[in-house]
Amino acid sequence: MQIPYVAVMNNPLNAITLRAEAQDPRAGSVVVFEGCARNHHDDKAVELLAYEAFEAMAVSELEKLRHDAMERFGLIQCFIHHRIGIVPLCEAAVVVVCTSAHRKESFQAVGWIMDVIKERVPIWKRERYTEGSESWVEGEDRR
Repeated sequence: MQIPYVAVMNNPLNAITLRAEAQDPRAGSVVVFEGCARNHHDDKAVELLAYEAFEAMAVSELEKLRHDAMERFGLIQCFIHHRIGIVPLCEAAVVVVCTSAHRKESFQAVGWIMDVIKERVPIWKRERYTEGSESWVEGEDRR
C-alpha cells in the first residue's frame, strides 16, 4: 500500500515511515518537520490539544499546497500529514517531509508549507488547560 502524499487522519502520525517513503537517490537533502503538542501556550499549562477539520476541503488545500511547494522549491518529494482529534502532549499534530537536491530548498519549503497551512487550510486547534478551561487557538498568521 502506497502512503498518500497528503493526509488528514485521526491516527498518530509516523514521521519515520514518511521519511523512508520520501527516500530518493536524487535527494541530497531530507528535511522532516514534526509539529508536536506542547504543554504550554500564553503562560497557560496545556493538558491536551484537539484538532477539527473540514476534511475534504483540508485534503484538497493540502494537495494544492503540496503541488505549489513542489514547483516553487523544485522539490523531489513532499509529504504533508495532519492529525485531527485529540493529540496528547509530545505527539505530532503535523508532519512535513521535503526532499530536494540541496538543503536550502527543503528547509525553505517546510517553513513555507507550515505558514500556508496556518493561513488557509481549514484545520482548527482547541487547547484544554490544566486548570479546566478550553480555548480555540488561531494560527499566528490568521488575523
